[in-house]
Parts: sequence; structure tokens; C-alpha cells
Amino acid sequence: MKNITLIGYRCTGKTEVGKEVAKALGFRFIDTDEWIEKDAGITISQLVSKYGWQEFREIEKKVIHRASGQQNAVICTGGGAIINSENTQNLKKNSIVFWLGARPEIILKRMQNDKKTDTQRPDLTGRDDTLKEIEETLKERIEKYESASDCKIDTSDITKEEVTENILKIYKRTK
Repeated sequence: MKNITLIGYRCTGKTEVGKEVAKALGFRFIDTDEWIEKDAGITISQLVSKYGWQEFREIEKKVIHRASGQQNAVICTGGGAIINSENTQNLKKNSIVFWLGARPEIILKRMQNDKKTDTQRPDLTGRDDTLKEIEETLKERIEKYESASDCKIDTSDITKEEVTENILKIYKRTK
């Protein structure tokens, strides 16, 4: 059976939905950001602050390579994992890839309400306007999300249970 990989911008529901999908299928849940922090021994924010985005992306590439080799797993990636085409190739080898998206204002609201924002979501552009940062980053990444995914689900106006149900229906049709 193929893995399920969830890609998408920050706060689109990947982690919460991924855990539910893994539970429903009896699969292992893998959060690549957690693996990165474990490998680095520090939080993502600390890693980026101390060593920069390039070092973070190198560690991320190794983690995704390792995660993509797992079986019976739901893999939840960081929002920028698809920037590197090698990551996308590795994930697509043994996964059905779902892109979870949401409108920028919904993402902003979720980020403001999520306690992981401070430790796992370092500033991407140095802008003071977080909504503008979200909009600009999404615009830069949209083609990569589209080409990396097999299916897109907009999580803006549906519950995590509905997202989970949609993923499970599609997955069961494709296996």
C-alpha cells in the first residue's frame, strides 16, 4: 500500500488531519518537522536563526528521503518541502500526495492561534506584515504545490473530520 503525504502551507491542517488519517488506517504518522528538530537537537526556529534556511533545507532533504522510504505511513511535510524537486520526487515514489490549502486570511488566523508558531514557524521573508508574507509565499509556491500533488483539498471552510474523510475516500479508491 502506498503512503499518504500531506503537503501545503503552514496551518492548513496537515498535522491534525495527518494524525487522524494515520489512526484510521492503522498507519504510522511521521511529521518531518519533528524529525528535523530531533536530528538537529533544537527547534526549527533556533535552527534557522543559528544556521540559516539553507542548512534547514539540507536537513529537511535528508529527513524527507528517510521518511519517504517508510511503509504504511502518513507523512506530514513542512510548508516549503516542495521547494526542492528531489523532495517531491522522493515523496511521489511511494505516496499519494495531497495538497492541503487554505485562503491566506484563514492561514493567518490559524497561525495566530497555534502555539507551535513561535518554535516551528520562523519568519520567511522578514516582512512585518504576516498576511502579505503568506500571500507572497503562496504565490511563489503554488506551481510547486500543484505539480507535487495528486489531489488538492481546500481546508478553509471544512472541518478536520471532513478533510480526513475526503482523504480516506480518495485513498481507498486509488490503492
